[in-house]
Amino acid sequence: MDLLLIGGVSGSGKSVALAALEDAGYYAVNNLPLPLLAETLAHLAGLGRDRVAIVLDVAAATGLAGLSSAIERARGDGWSVRFLYLDAKTDTLVKRFSETRRRHPFSGATRTLTEAIEHDRALQADVRPLGLTFDTSDLPPAALRRWLKDFVSVDASKLTLLFESFGFKHGVPLDADLVFDVRCLPNPHYEPALQPLTGRDAPVIAFLEALPEVERMYGDILHFVASWLPDYARDNRNYLTVAVGCTGGKHRSVYLAERLAHAFASRYQVQVRHRELG
Repeated sequence: MDLLLIGGVSGSGKSVALAALEDAGYYAVNNLPLPLLAETLAHLAGLGRDRVAIVLDVAAATGLAGLSSAIERARGDGWSVRFLYLDAKTDTLVKRFSETRRRHPFSGATRTLTEAIEHDRALQADVRPLGLTFDTSDLPPAALRRWLKDFVSVDASKLTLLFESFGFKHGVPLDADLVFDVRCLPNPHYEPALQPLTGRDAPVIAFLEALPEVERMYGDILHFVASWLPDYARDNRNYLTVAVGCTGGKHRSVYLAERLAHAFASRYQVQVRHRELG
């Protein structure tokens, strides 16, 4: 039985995620207080529901205190459990609430919107390490749905390597476990013929593969990740997100993320995300 629990800050896309999972065949439950989890799962199992996605109610009186114990209990009852934590940059969340004119669950007479967001994040600081973090900052809903489809397609019992490209000018991903800065490499952006292309296009690949420093950077990252993967696996991780960043996130980082994913694909479950390619 497959159980996917969803937490994270308000405004980070939990409703979009739940709808995507429902479309993928999960029975969806929204805003469930954590103390009702065991009872709800027993009821759903009795109805033959064996793929369940639940957004946990962070604003309930008990919040997510005791989530680790609740996950272990669910596993003891036969559920394969994954916890997905959605987050986004504070300025992105402020923009979303301003555009939709929604009231933040923790805002009020004594808190500004920014203070409510930080309070929300602080309440969940202890549970965030229990699962995989998705950074939805500036991410279109369609891209989040695609990422979730990839996420649920892998074997949850095995370590999955996620290689993510990004642009430093848009900020470091909140969901990164390892971050590699490749801005020191020659930039195809300044080649007029290559500027409109990406690191997945043959002319950009040829340009980068002709540079010895690119090969050296690739080899160093490959060696580092390969050397430390057994230690991360022993730490009972299901996901390891390796982020590779250049200035704009369209050429060098995309090329290296794709190449690294290809190198590890024969031995591990591998996924690739290109944040700035949307």
